[in-house]
Amino acid sequence: MTGPLALLDSASLYFRSFFALPDSMRAADGTQVNAVRGFADTIARILTDRRPARLVCCLDADWRPKFRTDLLPSYKAHRVAEETGSGPDVEEVPDTLTPQVPIILDLLEAFGFATAEAAGYEADDVIGALATREKRDPVEVITGDRDLFQLVRTEPSPASVIYVGKGWAKAEVLGPAEIAERYSLPRDTAGPAYADMAALRGDPSDGLPGVAGIGEKTAAKLITQFGSLEALIEAADAGDAAVPLKTRLRLKDAAGYLAVAPAVVRVAVDAPVEQSRPDTVPATPADPERVAELAERWNLGNSVERLLKALPGS
Repeated sequence: MTGPLALLDSASLYFRSFFALPDSMRAADGTQVNAVRGFADTIARILTDRRPARLVCCLDADWRPKFRTDLLPSYKAHRVAEETGSGPDVEEVPDTLTPQVPIILDLLEAFGFATAEAAGYEADDVIGALATREKRDPVEVITGDRDLFQLVRTEPSPASVIYVGKGWAKAEVLGPAEIAERYSLPRDTAGPAYADMAALRGDPSDGLPGVAGIGEKTAAKLITQFGSLEALIEAADAGDAAVPLKTRLRLKDAAGYLAVAPAVVRVAVDAPVEQSRPDTVPATPADPERVAELAERWNLGNSVERLLKALPGS
């Protein structure tokens, strides 16, 4: 079977399912299962609409990695529910979502879908590593997170993002041309340029302060003009007249942040990924009895039926 390699930003997708679907979706024991059902439906739509030959559900082993917080302590600090000291901090997650994650993982295992994670890294890093390693098939990253726009490319195999920020019905297929057009970035380097622009602009939702006074449009203009964040900083430090004085002063004031921001924003493509099984999309469930058991126990009904029908062997 031919087709793209689909890399799923799993937490992004099941978080969106949790908030998009009613909390009245429950199992017989009262456990809320809207995220489970929505995630299963999303995979079914991916299989039906995108027809991947291979698929990996990428997971967060650490949603707030130490190597990032050591560089920038504010990184996702506002989402911390509990600091552990000895391991990953506990993320602030709705109480009724947390119990659904093990159910999702059980369902993926029963169906035979590959999962992947890397100790001490986020799912973004896992996706980045797997996408970078792929030299043969087109890569499609399915996410609701703009951070992964940095992975779009044309070579050695094309990589695009299926952006579901507005739901699957309004999913956007974004490659280098689309990212370049949307953000006024150079097409040939749209992915790396997006990461540089994001570091310069900042992102309050991730605790990235950015450079004060430089918004998205100005950041994109500067990265396009100078080619990279590094080249922009070098020009500013050298007093290049092409960098306006006000911008040079702003960059100087943010020098400490800019020294670490690229390493925080860019995905770690060398993450030591561990994968549960081969990534070939299963033609039929690996454990049909377990699938049926989970569907019955957690009242997953039509969602499991849709996923079963979406498998290539059905």
